[in-house]
Amino acid sequence: MKVIHLIRHGKSSWDDYALADIDRPLKQRGIKSCEIMAPRLLQSGCNFNNIYCSPARRAQQTIQLISQNIPGRNITWKTDDELYTFSSEDLLNWLRSLDDDLDEVTLVGHNPGMTDLNNYLTANMLDNLPTCGYLQLRSLIDTWAELEAGCSIQAEYLTPKQLKS
Repeated sequence: MKVIHLIRHGKSSWDDYALADIDRPLKQRGIKSCEIMAPRLLQSGCNFNNIYCSPARRAQQTIQLISQNIPGRNITWKTDDELYTFSSEDLLNWLRSLDDDLDEVTLVGHNPGMTDLNNYLTANMLDNLPTCGYLQLRSLIDTWAELEAGCSIQAEYLTPKQLKS
């Protein structure tokens, strides 16, 4: 079995329109969402092993804040330029190229790629994975190259809005 954990970056700021997209930081709401989501991600089964993150500032801040809000865990991640994409096809190709010794992977990245990847791999169609949203996809496959349409189940779906009550 292969497990994919998808974490969309927190809400980003558009205060400075002169910034390149890759340089946009989180806004206060995005920071708060990361703090709220961190412990619940762990409870939902995100093991925080094999984490790969987009180089975008907002994605880097997201995993850093999540890491800071899970006490007692030493969470590390790798930055991969290929994850600065908005395409599910790019994400799928990236996943298919993974070493099969890895059984679980966590990606921190962007929409619409993450929503579209979920909609391709599972029967649980989403209109939109909200900012700082989390998906856990489980696939009964032996190799990453076997990822194909409908091969996965959406085992977890968590959003900051669900936790704000």
